Amino acid sequence: MDSSPEFTRIVVCDTDTGAVLRQGYAPHPVEGRPSDVDPQAWLLSLGEAAGGGLLEGVQAIGVSAQQNAVVPLDAQGGTVRPALVGGDKRAQVAAADLVDALGGREAWAQAVGCVPQAAQPVTKLRWLAKTEPENAQRTAVLLQAHDWLVWQLLGRPLRRTTDRGGASGTGYWSAATGAYRPDLVELALGHQAVLPEVIGPSEAAGTTPEGLLISAGTGETMAAAFGLGLGLGDVVVSLGASGSVMAVHPEALADQSGMITSLADATGMHLPVVTTLNAVRALRGTAELLGLPDLESLSDLAMKSTPGAHGLVLLPYLEGERTPNLPHTAGTLAGLRRESMKPEHLARAAFEGMLCGLADALDVLRGRGVEVRRIFLLGAAAELPAVQASAPSLFGAQVVVPQPADYAAIGAARQAAWALGVSQGALDPRTPPAWQGAAAQVLEPGEELAVGQAVRQQFTAVREQTHPGAFRP
Repeated sequence: MDSSPEFTRIVVCDTDTGAVLRQGYAPHPVEGRPSDVDPQAWLLSLGEAAGGGLLEGVQAIGVSAQQNAVVPLDAQGGTVRPALVGGDKRAQVAAADLVDALGGREAWAQAVGCVPQAAQPVTKLRWLAKTEPENAQRTAVLLQAHDWLVWQLLGRPLRRTTDRGGASGTGYWSAATGAYRPDLVELALGHQAVLPEVIGPSEAAGTTPEGLLISAGTGETMAAAFGLGLGLGDVVVSLGASGSVMAVHPEALADQSGMITSLADATGMHLPVVTTLNAVRALRGTAELLGLPDLESLSDLAMKSTPGAHGLVLLPYLEGERTPNLPHTAGTLAGLRRESMKPEHLARAAFEGMLCGLADALDVLRGRGVEVRRIFLLGAAAELPAVQASAPSLFGAQVVVPQPADYAAIGAARQAAWALGVSQGALDPRTPPAWQGAAAQVLEPGEELAVGQAVRQQFTAVREQTHPGAFRP
């Protein structure tokens, strides 16, 4: 089961092969993407998605859910207030407060492998303490969305559990040490709170009264990585409004600059992540500027240009940027000459600028010894010809574009199959079930590699000239 910010998706998979046998879907009974959500809404849509006998014959359930959601409970297990969810802009001041309170970005990176952002649970706790002190005082237990759902499915037992993946995104658990930092909860909330027990990737959280095994559960990012079948040497580049580059790595990467967020995965490995604030946002802005109706039209136009866009370079820092750390900057268009001032060259420069920005993020991981063998490209924009034509040569690696599927739900199911197999003595607790990988299109850099590296050099020269020394991978 995957409970995302807007809906619940259920896939029923064959335990041995991972083949999807049945599917269910239901939207949450909540309009839009509010910052506060009654967790009962997640249960309602879960019940609706599981209707019509969908779970008949199911032996084990895994739960994946949206990350960064905090469910504050009182001492009796009741919700103190609606869950705080999503990229919460309200908490931006609280994030800055927390960074200062511990002594800066480096102190946080060393403590828990990430620097507080507005969306993170630890930051939401600080916001709660500052703006709703009575609710903060009543908060005795802290759960995330997948923790809460697992707890509900098990009939609200005394033992509450989570997994390494979910815990690593809270801002008060360290992927490097594998331990909570209760002092950071106190720093944020003003007092201690009970935290769920972190159980191993293949352990079961428990069994329902009906005898269904429930696995540890995990966050959506970790579940999707598990569903895709990522291993060492695999990197995921996600193309949303903002972008992210995430790799599988055997150890936690402490990064004092704060550019790398050190998450844990759902298998016992690590998921270092580098984010950019600008990805598809730069494409949409360019399409609007050129009066084009959609990204497909922008892609078609860009394909009429050539690599390097006749010298036109777009630094796509439209919302400021995190990688490099330029929070107050703006985008830059350089290389304007009479021959480059054509719509198709600007369209091409937008695609190349977005991908070069993500290639910079990739270089941060490469610079820390992360192996990059193949790159999984996710998001609707990954299907665009202009992205597929440039990505392999700009990234300098094989690019894999998986067919659209519910990878988070599939990853949750794979975790459930693992826990079930271990409980029956059929699987090794250190080795997940070998399910068939995602069906995908594979793109090689081939002869275009030298051309792509020349385009990157052109981008790097403009970035260094405009923001000297800002980027140190």
